[in-house]
Amino acid sequence: MKKGNLAPNLKLSLPSPDETSLAKFLTESGTFMDGDLLVNRDGVRIVSQSQSDTPPLIHPSDNQLMLADFDAIKVVGKGNGGIVRLVQHKWTGQFFALKMIQMNVDEPARRQITKELKINQSSQCSNVVVCYQSFYDNGAISIILEYMDGGSLADFLKTVRSVPEHYLAAICKQVLKGLWCLHHEKHIIHRDLKPSNLLINHRGEVKITDFGVSAILASTSGLANTQIGTYNYMSPERIIGGSYGYKSDIWSLGLVLLECATGQFPYSPPQPGEGWVSVYELMETVVDQPPPQAPSDKFSPQFCSFIEACVQKDPKDRASANELMRDPLLQHCIESLIARVVSVYFK
Repeated sequence: MKKGNLAPNLKLSLPSPDETSLAKFLTESGTFMDGDLLVNRDGVRIVSQSQSDTPPLIHPSDNQLMLADFDAIKVVGKGNGGIVRLVQHKWTGQFFALKMIQMNVDEPARRQITKELKINQSSQCSNVVVCYQSFYDNGAISIILEYMDGGSLADFLKTVRSVPEHYLAAICKQVLKGLWCLHHEKHIIHRDLKPSNLLINHRGEVKITDFGVSAILASTSGLANTQIGTYNYMSPERIIGGSYGYKSDIWSLGLVLLECATGQFPYSPPQPGEGWVSVYELMETVVDQPPPQAPSDKFSPQFCSFIEACVQKDPKDRASANELMRDPLLQHCIESLIARVVSVYFK
């Protein structure tokens, strides 16, 4: 893409003057502050309470990213409370995704944004979308993310309709690597795993994104009890408002795989050809009815068994990411298969 074709420099709009509720979260120097999190136009920093009276110090480096160094190309999606744009670094030509979140939001939403920034700072691991830097400027939080040029698994599914199970095994293995890192190394529940939050690039890499509704579990029990996320993929224990742990993400993974395999969402409405009357009707079905299964006449015993291990209604009976990584379905899958499929998809 030629430089002359680029969109004008990225502009961030100011919040309306009556957003006085934000005042206590901002210093006179234009820094967004919440507990030990400090963000300004130079970047993000986690500091101790004893340091919170001083502005964050960003150490210069050869690869320091600055918000002014990006040109906006186009809007590529919308996340939880934010718009995602494709942007290009002026000096290197490299493409990134920029997620921009206006801060004229209520306190619960602000807390979730703060949590997302902290997760982004700590979750650099395999098969998780890389967060390069975060900024606060002109009333908005901007997050520079790795650009996954193949779009989401949801986009991919719209084109191919369904995905053969040997390709799904390769996708699943990469997602599980990301979940293993989040669950066992970072102690994070994603809480919103769905096709649109699984991104693909032209190299065939599959990565987890969007931690806007994720939870950092500080307690040793590894349990949480808040209802946040997309209801369609929510586990039974979360729907009923009970405590839940890392295995709630495994339930979501099982539904995602089954949807990709069959080309339709696993829970069909009671009346064929009609949609669900309400989200509550769907939630009641998830809680009261047996879990979905992969049709044994269309899929291998290994795939059917894998899905069954993911969608056990009792989380105690559900497999963990670590256990699923050793499942026979994944032992002989070839991850490079995804690159071949994506190359056809790009043509």
